[in-house]
Amino acid sequence: MVAATTPVVPEQTPPSGAVTFDLSQPPHIEGFDALPRPKDEPFKEKFIRKTKENPFVPIGCLATAGALMYGLRAFHQGKTRQSQLLMRTRIFAQGFTVVALVVGVFATALKAKQ
Repeated sequence: MVAATTPVVPEQTPPSGAVTFDLSQPPHIEGFDALPRPKDEPFKEKFIRKTKENPFVPIGCLATAGALMYGLRAFHQGKTRQSQLLMRTRIFAQGFTVVALVVGVFATALKAKQ
């Protein structure tokens, strides 16, 4: 029967000029200043702040959800023409929301540069 043994590795000292890392501290990178961590804000406050910054995104989300619900209700009731119209409205509302998001991102990026 063969016993499993672990090889013994002698402790090695780093050669002169070698870099050692202290993992208990964040690294120091020359020319880089770490930003302070933003304060933790509750969901409600963040939602209100984001809505004030770009009010068209929640409006588009509500329009999308409303058109979807009414469209599914019309489909369930057998009103195919109204259902199709509401599904097209939903697609328009989704497009509006995506455009509002993109415009908001660009506006925020431009505001940060100024």
